[in-house]
Amino acid sequence: MRFIYFFLTLLVLTTASSCKKFLDTEPTDFFSPTTYYTDEEHLNFGLAGVYDMLGSTKLYGAQLHTRHNFEADEGFYNSSAQLNGPSIHNYTANDPEIRDFWRYLYIGVTRANAFLQAIDRNTEIPQTFRDRVRGETLFLRGYYYFLLVQNFGGVPLVLTPTTSPDDIDIPKSTEKEVYNQIIEDMEKAEELVDPIQKIGFGGRVSKSAVRGILARVCLNMAGEPVKDISKFERASYWAKKVIDDTEAGHTLNPDFRNIFINYAADKYDYKESIWEVEFFGNNTDANQESGYVGSWIGIRNTGNNTVGYGFGRILVTGKLYRTYEKEDLRKDWSITNFYYNAAGDEIPYPIDPAPENQYNRYPAKYRRQYEIVLPKASQQTPINFPLLRYADVLLMYAEAENEVKSGPTTQAYDAINKVRRRAFGYLLNNDSGNTTHDIPPGMGKFDFFKAIVDERSRELCFEALRRPDLIRWGMFVETMKETLALMNNDLLPTESWKSLTFRNASSRHVVYPTPTYELELNKMLIQHPLWR
Repeated sequence: MRFIYFFLTLLVLTTASSCKKFLDTEPTDFFSPTTYYTDEEHLNFGLAGVYDMLGSTKLYGAQLHTRHNFEADEGFYNSSAQLNGPSIHNYTANDPEIRDFWRYLYIGVTRANAFLQAIDRNTEIPQTFRDRVRGETLFLRGYYYFLLVQNFGGVPLVLTPTTSPDDIDIPKSTEKEVYNQIIEDMEKAEELVDPIQKIGFGGRVSKSAVRGILARVCLNMAGEPVKDISKFERASYWAKKVIDDTEAGHTLNPDFRNIFINYAADKYDYKESIWEVEFFGNNTDANQESGYVGSWIGIRNTGNNTVGYGFGRILVTGKLYRTYEKEDLRKDWSITNFYYNAAGDEIPYPIDPAPENQYNRYPAKYRRQYEIVLPKASQQTPINFPLLRYADVLLMYAEAENEVKSGPTTQAYDAINKVRRRAFGYLLNNDSGNTTHDIPPGMGKFDFFKAIVDERSRELCFEALRRPDLIRWGMFVETMKETLALMNNDLLPTESWKSLTFRNASSRHVVYPTPTYELELNKMLIQHPLWR
């Protein structure tokens, strides 16, 4: 939060709404590079503008974790009246949420391109400072393109500021070409950005963040639809760089709960939380960069704002509920085991709920009771959102090693079992060598992969990772239909609305359509084959 707060001035002077199309002829949403960026303070302001899109309500501020079904088989949108939109897989290329998703990602790209051109305007600014800023900007441009290619497939690659109307019509690059550019940007960034121990918190791009996200990018490129299996080895390489960095000293927080309490309480633990979107404020003054983490995705509470109002827009599935083993401590922190009464008191749910009642629970990672910014707003919250945790790095490493070596190595077992030992409380008890709940030895490649699939859900649910995971594994439709079959068996006929997103999911929903608005602006764009 300190990074965003320090550069708050930029938010007053820039606005996303001034960008009329994803390729504007002038970077009107940005400081003019001909009159600005002449000292370090200016560069810091410009860099904050590139970061700013991450916290937009169209991205991690609100919609990405509530309105785009990124929870996939872990949960569903909590509204019986919702009839259209990505949350229930019923949309067209005219859908406004999909249009805004594309648009705001390209605003991020546009800001990065304009800023990259201006960084060296004053060569009297120390080279090391300019290079660090350049590295963060390159990484962020790559990350915005990563979200674009994950969700839209091939997209136009725009790498320089648009200065002429003739530059508007740009054809799509292939998925592989976009991924190659992402990797090029991020590998350059890895050489330039600061180590995380120098930064001291996870709100800024660090070497650890770049390496961990590069592992994620490579896993996605190795999977559907590109299927460049050579990237499994690179995913293993980049994850191992994070694991082996003794100076950064990444390690799991012994208490799973504290990871998420820290996000609400404005505390940093970069050993575990490597990169996070920062939010602050309570909607009481002009200095705002708040999100909806904890209110939109969180525990429903409409009776008492001392705890913090929550609107419970996502409910969990029985499938996720039953994925957890009995003694797994993550379950009751990821899924509510209580509800709030009108006074804000926690009233416990039954320990063993009937199958149909498991679908009435809410995601519980983001708890407003731990917010320290008072008074609490009704919807806006200062709770940060995780983009990369060390547990994810360990699980990515285990997955990549299993693929590269055609079966799990000792190192792969060690990585997944570290995550599991924390889950069962052994790190809290200084008993990290306890093997009681380790993955059974002697697994083949496929069985170990299935263990990874389930462990990623148990550990990383409601962190906007499940849908992309299932798509890259080529399992999205199959898994959604398996979840539907379970819901059909569990739910009463009057609750059939809960399964709507699963009933609607089909093979075309592994990718979003190119927005109609963009097709009309850019005459060289063509619609994705699945949406023609």
